[in-house]
Parts: sequence; C-alpha cells; structure tokens
Amino acid sequence: MSTRLTPCRLSTPALICSLGSDLASISSALFSGTRGFTHDDGFTPGRPLPLGRLLADLPDTASWPAEHRSRNNQLLAAALEQLQPELEAFRLRQPQARIGVILGTSTSGIGETEIALRQRLQDQSWPTDFRYQRHEIGSPARFVAEWLQLPDAPAYTLSTACTSSARALASAYRMLAAGLCDAVIAGGADSLCGLTVNGFASLQALSDEPCQPFTRDRDGINLGEAAALFLVTKETGGIQLAGYGETSDAYHISAPHPGGEGAIAAMQAALHMAQVPAAEIDYLNLHGTATRQNDAMEALAVDQVFGGALPCSSTKALTGHTLGACGALEAGFCWLSLHAGKLPPQVHDGPIDAEIPLLTYVGAAAAEPARRYHRAMSNSFAFGGNNIALLLERCE
Repeated sequence: MSTRLTPCRLSTPALICSLGSDLASISSALFSGTRGFTHDDGFTPGRPLPLGRLLADLPDTASWPAEHRSRNNQLLAAALEQLQPELEAFRLRQPQARIGVILGTSTSGIGETEIALRQRLQDQSWPTDFRYQRHEIGSPARFVAEWLQLPDAPAYTLSTACTSSARALASAYRMLAAGLCDAVIAGGADSLCGLTVNGFASLQALSDEPCQPFTRDRDGINLGEAAALFLVTKETGGIQLAGYGETSDAYHISAPHPGGEGAIAAMQAALHMAQVPAAEIDYLNLHGTATRQNDAMEALAVDQVFGGALPCSSTKALTGHTLGACGALEAGFCWLSLHAGKLPPQVHDGPIDAEIPLLTYVGAAAAEPARRYHRAMSNSFAFGGNNIALLLERCE
C-alpha cells in the first residue's frame, strides 16, 4: 500500500444558499430536511418553477468597480464576510503566508450581461456601466483577490460545469502540496440566470415540482444558487480533505455513462488517496440530481463501491442544483455533518425507484441523537463525463 499523503485542513465553511445566509440557519434547515424553494416564472414566463433562490440581502455593489458588479460576486462577498474571522486568525498565526484563490463557477456574471443585452436590443446602446470582464470565467477569482487585497496571489477560476468548485478544492490541495501557497481560499459560486434556467429547460431536464432524487417518479432537477468557501491550509487538526478522485469518461456531452465507470473510479481513487477502506466511510452526499439517468448511474456506482449499507442522501432536494457551486456547498454540508454528528435526511414525497440498486437513505436526521462520524464523501458529476469525489475526515 502506498504512503498516505498529508491531508489539508478545511476551515469552518462559509456558506450562503437558499437554506440561509449563516451556518446556524443552514444547519437547522439541512438537518431537519427543510426545502429551500420558491416558485416563480421570472426566467420562464408562464411556467413557475421551484428555484433555490437566495432571499437574504446581499452586500451593496454601489461602491464596487463596474467590472465586479454581479450577483455572483455578491454571493462571494457574503461568503467572504463569514470567512473573514478564519482568515484573520490564520494571518495572525502566519503573517507572511502566501495565500492563493481558486474558485469554480459556471455562470460568473452572465446574468448582468443578459440585462445589458436586453437594453442593447431595445435602444441599440449598452448600459454605461457594462463591462465585458464581469461575465468572464476568471471574474470570481479576480474579485476575491482584489477584495482581500492579494495583488500577487495565484488566483484562477475553474469551469467544469457541476464539478467546478469541488475541483477547486482538489486544486487547492495540489497547490499546497507543491509548496506554491501556504493557504488557499477555495470554493465557488453560481447565481441563477436566464442562460442556465432556459438552457436546462431546453434539455427537458427541469421539474415543475420539488425534485425527487432516486424516486420512481423523478422527472428532473430544480436549479439553485449558492456560494461556498473554505480556507484550505497545511495545518493539522479539525476537519480535513483527506482524499479526492477525479476522472473523465467522456461518454456523452450531457448524459452520464450508464455503467457509472467514471463515477466508480473517482470514488475508488478518493479512498485510495486517503488510504481508507470503503467500510470506514460514515456518510455519502450523493450528486443526486433527480434525473432519470444520473440517479440510476449513481445508485449503480455507489452499490458497486460501497454496497447498499452506507448512509447517504442527496441534499439537492433541499437547495436545488447549484451547478458550479454544488461541489463546495455539499462538501460544506459534509463538514457540518462531521462537526455536528448529524446527517442530512433524504427528502422525497414518493416511493424509491425499485428498478435501481437500493441504497440506505438517511431518515429523519433531526430526530436522531447526535453521534460521532469520522469520514464523509461527497460526489459531483458533470456534463462530459467529468467526475469527482471528495473525502473529508475529522481529526481526533
């Protein structure tokens, strides 16, 4: 067996999503299985959809440079405010530390460009504050680096669809292991916008009702928005990123490989990196989109790697699919589970699909007494057969 690599410490996560804008609110909704959906037709006139829309007030952008004024960056700014105590404490411990920024997104500031385009079509002129840079994929990392006054920091953004922010955490691990940084702010953000909502609608992938992962009658996803950030360091203790597995099976541009080959390989690679047998994982946060093909593939893959006894759930039934933010957001949910000794329940309103491998779905977790969990895994799968599994471990 190969030598286990040194895990990286994950700070208390900074999370903002439709479940709340602080960890206490999010934890309460997460562990009680409270859905965070609103119904509106703002993006799809005449077709109200359940959306995981954030309703909390966000930081005012009036004083920001025009190239940073986007809802995506507002979500990040709100998360940064939560992360600030962790960052300040780290800087006191290591005042000369080199801090990098690695984020994931799929929308960046495209929502604001949609608004600008409508004006352009109406009166043939762009809004005076329109800046193309606002919707570039690199915008989130540039924004965070400038917000934190890190002019020389390695700062970049990944966009691999629904694995983006999970891959940002894996990339932060590699950045630290290579000695290029002493800490990395890693995670991601995605905001609701017309491009994604109507894009998934054109794929006939959206459900008109709250989504039902792994059920017999599941008929598509709900979309949501979120930001999730961690301070990732080489320090010991706390909750750590102990392993990850990244694969790409390139089976189809939007459909997963039906046999789950890439998903299986990603989970196995994360276990191998952490030098942990499958039997020692306490919880699995499923990708669980509530589409017919994804859930069937994932159930098959999880059964292949873990058998049917591992407690698992899909939290997208609560938040919606937050796309490029979901990997870091759901890693944050795993962090909260390990910290609190509770697991998020599997929320659904219909019978589980009997035609796919039967998994052990978490029941009403809020009613269960807290217990000690040591390891959790989180799956994220994306268009193009892009797969990642993150393995978190609580250090005793």
